Amino acid sequence: MRLCDKDIEEWLERKELIIEPYPEKKLINGITVDIHLSNKFRFFYEHTRSCVDLSSSKINRTSELAGIMSNEIIFSKEKPCFLQPGSLILSSTFENIKIPNNLVGWLDGRSSLARLGLMIHATAHRIDPGWKGNIVLEMFNAGKLTLVLHPKMKIAALSFEVLSQSVLRPYHLRQEAKYKIQNGVVPSRIYEE
Repeated sequence: MRLCDKDIEEWLERKELIIEPYPEKKLINGITVDIHLSNKFRFFYEHTRSCVDLSSSKINRTSELAGIMSNEIIFSKEKPCFLQPGSLILSSTFENIKIPNNLVGWLDGRSSLARLGLMIHATAHRIDPGWKGNIVLEMFNAGKLTLVLHPKMKIAALSFEVLSQSVLRPYHLRQEAKYKIQNGVVPSRIYEE
């Protein structure tokens, strides 16, 4: 069962679901909570590598991803981020999210932005029970125009689904979880298995 706006407000008030900063009522509509873009981004370097081997059996795992992505870059209202057509960048939500062990979150892009070619998640739109932290956004410009991204603009919406019961292995307690208490724009940790 998906939570409706009234349910979302009740879960937030009881502090079972936590979104910081606390969302204004105008951001909670129907079955979603609107969330905003952070000011932190990571870019992929142009042609510094010909490929990345996705096999986790590589001997030199650390160097496999070295040199393909920038450090975090901070943007502002005065200095927005320009996302070129055909480009993939990483950013994160401005909001910090904490999902209880009996709830799963779903991240969806905004249709008004999608109609301009902006995809905000490549495939990862499930937010696991027990999640804590910022949600990384894998943003791709599938359109033909450069898109200007401003920090704190509405970027996506979260919805929540109640589980039949609390999970046995919530995300924040799993030893192998790669993105625990994620803060900012964390790049791929494919080789940390």
